[in-house]
Amino acid sequence: MANDNAQNKPIPRAREGFGDGWQHDLKPLEPLDVRKADTFSRMLEQMSRTSFGARNLGEAADVLHEMVADPKCYVVGTFSGAMTIAKMGLLLAEMIDEGMLNAIVSTGALIGHGVIEQSGRTHFRHDPTWNDEKLYVAGYDRVYDTLELERNLYDAEDLLDELLTAVAPTEAFGSRELNAWLGAHLAEKHAARGILQSAYRQEVPVYIPAFTDSEIGLDVYTHNVLGARKGRAGVHFDPMRDLEDFLRRISDAERLGLFTIGGGVPRNWAQQAGPLAELLHFRSEGATGGLTRFRYGVRICPEPVHWGGLSGCTFSEGVSWGKFMPPSEGGRFAEVLCDATIAWPILVRGVLERLGRV
Repeated sequence: MANDNAQNKPIPRAREGFGDGWQHDLKPLEPLDVRKADTFSRMLEQMSRTSFGARNLGEAADVLHEMVADPKCYVVGTFSGAMTIAKMGLLLAEMIDEGMLNAIVSTGALIGHGVIEQSGRTHFRHDPTWNDEKLYVAGYDRVYDTLELERNLYDAEDLLDELLTAVAPTEAFGSRELNAWLGAHLAEKHAARGILQSAYRQEVPVYIPAFTDSEIGLDVYTHNVLGARKGRAGVHFDPMRDLEDFLRRISDAERLGLFTIGGGVPRNWAQQAGPLAELLHFRSEGATGGLTRFRYGVRICPEPVHWGGLSGCTFSEGVSWGKFMPPSEGGRFAEVLCDATIAWPILVRGVLERLGRV
């Protein structure tokens, strides 16, 4: 009986059967040598052969480069988080100016703080010896470690009120039209570079899907309320104009790419175009809509997937919704779990070097 048990007992693996990596075509890793990384591009190349977050960022550079170098790829950039108040606005403007982005989907706050910066006003570093109650009394609004000034917000409201009074639109408009008017005004009145100036000059549409969840949306509402008190007709905002315009542009594209900072409404609003096009196709019996999916995707966001929200959901999850092409059909994706103020500048600089733009 004892001998029978010994014969049936599993035995350890034989050392002779261990793989050496090469025989199974596994990709070898290499130590990162900073002395050999004399450019950001070469640093990212080395990082792609390391591990953890460094590898993710290195692979993101590869995907972003392929995406923006593809002349038939229409690249949509989605942006959330306080990136302009964090002084990352010129990165976005640079991507527009260099033809790396064909459309922008953003939070209204990001664009609003950008208008403040682009019209010559300043944000300040928070002094931690000031508590939030003291900041409120003094008219300083804290965003993590940075301050927006109430003076700036009031000046921005004045700017938008003057613009809408001058343009005096009689027909309904969406955020794309309003951002184009703002871009033209800023380009004419202020020499500094900025997101809306660059978008206006390069004819890149800028959409704000959650328009009323922003200073700009509140300013348009205030314009109407105060105008009514003066006997002036109000302006009419129609968010469906944005959706129709965006869907038309991406439906006309041969290939689609997505570059995402953060998550939130901008990311999902852009991604949902695929399910919308498919829904229209079925509901219209093929008369409109169709199969519209992103082939490329790069995302920088600190949100982990296990919270279960849209800001943390993976591109592979989006495949199940018909938002992205699976890798088996050519889809290429890279996701970097990192503070965008760290990873984004390195990524953009490295890709600009590969494109021969710096």
